[in-house]
Amino acid sequence: QLRLMESGGDLVHPGGSLNVSCALSSRGTLDNFHITWFRQAPGKAREGISCIRGSDGITKYADVMKDRLTISVDYGKNIVYLQMSSLKPEDTAVYYCAAILDRWVGCSLNGASMEYWGKGTLVTVSS
Repeated sequence: QLRLMESGGDLVHPGGSLNVSCALSSRGTLDNFHITWFRQAPGKAREGISCIRGSDGITKYADVMKDRLTISVDYGKNIVYLQMSSLKPEDTAVYYCAAILDRWVGCSLNGASMEYWGKGTLVTVSS
């Protein structure tokens, strides 16, 4: 059973930057999974914002935050990072990471296909 743990959520001023992390448990290695970041704002549906295929680093970004996100991995630490910049109040949300076993080339922003989920980390953008 793979476990995911997000961290790094914080209160950030508008225009600021923040890095959040997703650590995989020792039972999983990044090479075997696609990892996706989702967010869910209060009263809104969950949305996939970025993903990465661990075996080859293929990435994808949702248009909603495309120019303000960078997803990266530390294979030695088994951690996936999401760097967010130019944050806006509407980016306030709980940010989740999720994983699915690597079965195809590429990665998915579709939450319905994910097999493992973390519990989330809260990002608040406010002055």
